[in-house]
Amino acid sequence: MFIINFILNCGATVMLPIIIFILGIIMQAGVSKSFKAGITIGIGFTGINLVTGLLSTQLSPVAQQMAERMNLNMDIIDIGWPAMSSITWAWSAAGLMIPVCLLVNVVLLALNLTKTMNVDIWNYWQFAFVGAAVSVVTDSIVIGIVAGALISALALVLADFTQPYIEKYFDMPGISFPHLTALGCLPIVYVMMWILDRIPGINKVEIDADWLRKKFGIFGEPMMMGLIIGIILAILAGSEPEVILQTGIGLAAVMYLMPKMVACLMEGLMPISEAAQNFMSKRFEGKEVYIGLDAAVSLGEPSVIAVGLVLVPITLILAVIIPGNRILPLADLAVIPYIVCLFTAMSKRNIFRSLIIGTVVMACVLLMASTLGEIETPLAVAAGVTIPSGATLIGNLDRANLLSWLFIQAGRLIGGAF
Repeated sequence: MFIINFILNCGATVMLPIIIFILGIIMQAGVSKSFKAGITIGIGFTGINLVTGLLSTQLSPVAQQMAERMNLNMDIIDIGWPAMSSITWAWSAAGLMIPVCLLVNVVLLALNLTKTMNVDIWNYWQFAFVGAAVSVVTDSIVIGIVAGALISALALVLADFTQPYIEKYFDMPGISFPHLTALGCLPIVYVMMWILDRIPGINKVEIDADWLRKKFGIFGEPMMMGLIIGIILAILAGSEPEVILQTGIGLAAVMYLMPKMVACLMEGLMPISEAAQNFMSKRFEGKEVYIGLDAAVSLGEPSVIAVGLVLVPITLILAVIIPGNRILPLADLAVIPYIVCLFTAMSKRNIFRSLIIGTVVMACVLLMASTLGEIETPLAVAAGVTIPSGATLIGNLDRANLLSWLFIQAGRLIGGAF
């Protein structure tokens, strides 16, 4: 348990380079190449975190002003995924989820039931969250652990299924996303794509970053899109002129810097990915292995961030008009690009289509988050977290995805049967 806690306390920027170094040695990439790859990946991931932090810094005050301007007053406060991850790791069985999920991954790889090797161990907290929530509704830690293991297996299968989109539209060969934030609403996405394909006119609209560049010249460039979106968001929030300009420049910086940080991470990852493929092809003819990573690496695609940013005011409006919504979306508004990244790729980077799908997905996320507050709050109290003033319950948008929600509802049924 001490070793697990030490690894977790190091955080993803240290954990991932260590894992990549060990993986490189196992895959016979060589000590120096593996070490350099690990450090390069650590630098890239640190850069991604810094730019993501900038995104959150720019969005949070603007979103707060928008919420106040719309007079939003809900009884569940969105505390954000960082707080929720800490609450989850405080669950009594959270440490067990790492070896359990690793074992599940190894077994599925050995049985050829998955091609994904999930090295994103920090985000095993997403599986642990499902386990913790199910343990609350069933009053059984064992059932919670089983639920966490099962959803980790499902994430691997879905990561395999969606990998071709990541390779083609994000230019990331051999990479998959066993990341529930990106995968969690796939059933909704497939229904929406089926519907949109059958609506005359709508099914012909194609608007992507390349189209915007051709149509609007310099104003279609990613940094300009960030500048324009930032200014519009700040104006909608009623911000002061200097804040409007600062927000515009801040989001322009996000759009410009994020692809460069992702490129740094991919520079370190490619030698290990190639070594893994060579290692497997020598020992298992025809065997292909994908490296499972955090969906954060997709944020280098301009259309992903553009869709995510435009969905911020849309989500706040949805919070006002959707009957039954109880959550005030704030801290996790910056996580929307993670939610939309996969279906943006599946939409062939079509911003228009992704926005329509994203609006429906975020409406569902708000409603699911509204039902999870009564489960997340006891977990927070058990972890010693103080409930924010003015809130009856706490929650977050990141964990309110359909797959996690369905597992938790199944737990409710099981709990009610005993």
